[in-house]
Amino acid sequence: MTLESIDRHHQEMLNNGDAWRRKPALRAIYKTFHQAIARHLAPLPLPTVELGSGVADIQQVIPGCIRTDIFPNPWIDQVENAYALSFDSGSLANLVLFDVFHHLRYPGTALQEFDRALAPGGRVILFEPCVSLLGRLVYGVLHPEPLALHQPIQWHAPPTWNPAQIDYYAAQGNASRLFLNANRAPNLAGFRVVATQRYAAIAYVASGGYSKPQLYPTAWLPLMTAIDRLCDHLPQLFATRLLVVLEKPA
Repeated sequence: MTLESIDRHHQEMLNNGDAWRRKPALRAIYKTFHQAIARHLAPLPLPTVELGSGVADIQQVIPGCIRTDIFPNPWIDQVENAYALSFDSGSLANLVLFDVFHHLRYPGTALQEFDRALAPGGRVILFEPCVSLLGRLVYGVLHPEPLALHQPIQWHAPPTWNPAQIDYYAAQGNASRLFLNANRAPNLAGFRVVATQRYAAIAYVASGGYSKPQLYPTAWLPLMTAIDRLCDHLPQLFATRLLVVLEKPA
């Protein structure tokens, strides 16, 4: 990990923490996202782990969820590398990746590690940007990270690659490319896709997220939520968020 990557992450977390504290609408929206994730958890008597935990506190909805990141932060429980988890084989019920999958340069290599750590019947739950007509605008024009829709996805790391060599990578369109097009679905290391769900999440987009100004008064959040429910019926046009559930065979 380069010093530049560490500095970038540290500054991003500082900025995100400030936005999280001053935006009650953002906190409420994240709670609904976490509730959507919680509905798909595998009901196994084993730990659930979130990889790449940002400042949003998933433990408010999923008590006991182990929060992790590749960098130490005051709000996480332990440092973890998605490509080389410290957990014993077959010891986890769920792995939650919120806006993390599109940062995995070698997603197939990461899934092999997830398969090792999860118990039979365990699940990987991804919550990612979604590429619809609106999603292309939001993530292709208004977001600094690339969609990379036409860039090849390198599924596996080279044989000589070391997990400690992870560097910054972003391709926001990867989940949509892989899981919303049956012709592109790769070998998922034994996992099967048990659910995909697209959300308009316009309330989130218009909240400005962590880095942009909020475009509506917080008191309008119920109205924005109602608009989202309507727009959810036209995901090709309006979806900006994608939930994907992968399950390890029992």
